[in-house]
Amino acid sequence: MLDFSKPLFALAPLAGFTDLPFRSVVKKFGADLTVSEMISSNALAFQSKKTFKMLEKNPLEIPYSIQIAGSNQEVIQRAVELLNERDGIDIIDLNCGCPAPKIVNNLQGSSLLTDLPKMAETIRTIKKYSNKEYTSVKMRLGFNSKNHIEIAKLCEDNGADYIAVHGRTKAGKYKAEVDYDAIRDIKRAVSIPVLANGDIDSPEKAKWVLEHTGADGVMVGRGAVGRPWMFQLMKNHIFGLGDSTVTSALIQEVVLEHFDQMIAHYGDHGVIVFRKHLHTYSKAGYQGASKFRDLINRIENTAEMCDLTKEFFAQGYHL
Repeated sequence: MLDFSKPLFALAPLAGFTDLPFRSVVKKFGADLTVSEMISSNALAFQSKKTFKMLEKNPLEIPYSIQIAGSNQEVIQRAVELLNERDGIDIIDLNCGCPAPKIVNNLQGSSLLTDLPKMAETIRTIKKYSNKEYTSVKMRLGFNSKNHIEIAKLCEDNGADYIAVHGRTKAGKYKAEVDYDAIRDIKRAVSIPVLANGDIDSPEKAKWVLEHTGADGVMVGRGAVGRPWMFQLMKNHIFGLGDSTVTSALIQEVVLEHFDQMIAHYGDHGVIVFRKHLHTYSKAGYQGASKFRDLINRIENTAEMCDLTKEFFAQGYHL
């Protein structure tokens, strides 16, 4: 179901942002692949209700990837077996990139880059027990220093069908300059598809990254937050598909649909969870944005939030 014959556009997993409501909106704007928020294999193995809710998907999400974190092989196996019981999941992705201390301190996420035999074993465990079409890995260039070719080849040799490469080391977190040359080196060194990830935040940047790295696609995370239409803009620019105008009316429509999806998914608590999204949607070109953000931080009532949001985004923006 993954077509790498032309550039593939994927939504990166972002904790706290790429939940079902956001993925549902992004999918309508042409994202070829969506990935769940990172899910703890421990929480999954112990059948946490909250974690099971994170597995839910929109029917439009085809193909759909679940990203898990962990390194305990028995727990990984149990988590995979539970995912095997659920239809609608096409890919199990191993997180080898998260730099958060609470993840790293438990030999998960990017800390697997410090124990390559364990990382290899974990990929093999997923591949062995999964009944899904694909096994993938999201990796960084290394932990404190770069050994990206070694890591990429390890992924390929132990069963990964494709990899997504964040062009920083763990030490670089999200601030260091992205090393697109390293992603190009990886693409040349392995035969499996490679998705380029890191600071891809405009159609022009996506086109340049694809040309520079030779990657089989791009994975966009923060560049789509507050701009879920980014995937359509990128495709229009790269494939010459037509008009890329983002109108005020479109933004209002998207924001209100996203809000409705949040309420449907989270109930009244969705009002609070949606605040951070309204902060990003209102960032560029809107008059009174600071006052608007201050107001929504105090609102907990669904109808009140909806009315205020509708009124604010009806004004149009000024770039």
